[in-house]
Amino acid sequence: MPAERLLPTPEAEDLLALVTEIARDELKPRASADEEAENFPRDLFTLIGKSGLLGLPYAERWGGAELPYEVYLQALEEIASAWMTVGVGLSVHTMSCYALAHYGTDEQRDRWLPDMLGGELLGAYALSETQAGSDAAALSTRARLAGDEYLVNGTKAWITHAGVADFYTTMVRTGEGSHGVSCLLVDSSTTGLSAAPRERKMGLTGSPTAQLIFDDTAVPAGRLIGEEGAGLRIALSSLSSGRLGIAACAVGLAQAALDEAVEYAKGRTQFGRPIIEFQGLEFLLADMAATVESARATYLDAARRRDRGLDFQRQSSIAKLIATDGAMKVTTDAVQVLGGAGYTRDFPVERYMREAKVPQIFEGTNQIQRMLIARSLKGA
Repeated sequence: MPAERLLPTPEAEDLLALVTEIARDELKPRASADEEAENFPRDLFTLIGKSGLLGLPYAERWGGAELPYEVYLQALEEIASAWMTVGVGLSVHTMSCYALAHYGTDEQRDRWLPDMLGGELLGAYALSETQAGSDAAALSTRARLAGDEYLVNGTKAWITHAGVADFYTTMVRTGEGSHGVSCLLVDSSTTGLSAAPRERKMGLTGSPTAQLIFDDTAVPAGRLIGEEGAGLRIALSSLSSGRLGIAACAVGLAQAALDEAVEYAKGRTQFGRPIIEFQGLEFLLADMAATVESARATYLDAARRRDRGLDFQRQSSIAKLIATDGAMKVTTDAVQVLGGAGYTRDFPVERYMREAKVPQIFEGTNQIQRMLIARSLKGA
């Protein structure tokens, strides 16, 4: 792990020490076996919640820690470095709470947010559909107001935690066009809501991903977050912060791969000396380290802008792009450092490489991030 971190307060340093302990003692020892068995570690999210880590960036009034985003992201990175499934799950849960925390009424927040931040409830974020991934405004899941309920029909796709979450922050169509999308907080026990079988994925196999099916699902009107038609604005705002979470997770994964590669290179001897002493490998490891630290600096810069109330959308896209592309490169290079051993499941780097692919895709593909960055440069 990084030798040191530049944290803003002693309290933040104590928090990260706690996160490091949990990651080392509770997460890392289970990661490989549970990923191979495709076990979702729900108990660890309860533990993380009881430890006060599910609500780090949210207000103390509702059980959060009200810490700067830069502190939350560094804690998230530490968790992801031990187990990517848990890191991504924490990032998704944090994003799932965003709509309620920022757009809900005080009455709604008082009712639901404490259990969300305390570990009693696990969240999922339901925006994507088969024909509405990168084009979020094209979503077709429809909600029709009938008395004091919304009747929801449609299918969401690629939903992390589908089938295991307790609530789904769901974007639905209540009108036409980009101003016809609304946000509903849907309880998992709602009649007419079900999850399809889990997708069979190349990585993050401990994290369930599935379609979410709404069949005349009756959602109380009191679970509308914000006003009707504000859903797309809420969704895009959530994603700007969520992308920073994915960037931090990607950096944690890359750091874990670098650490594994360095330790292997120190212990592996060829031609009478450790392979880390050969210049070709030294340069490869140096490039890996530069990639990790550059990506970390990029997401921290975006987070500090967010903490200061500055616009950070372009920086969020840049951080997500740089960190996830970097993780793909670093994990691939880690497999190369370990050689044949890196291609086996006896070492975790092959899993890291498989896990590094999907961060380049979710929360907006990296091609979409490039479009967003270019659009901001044009002033569009």
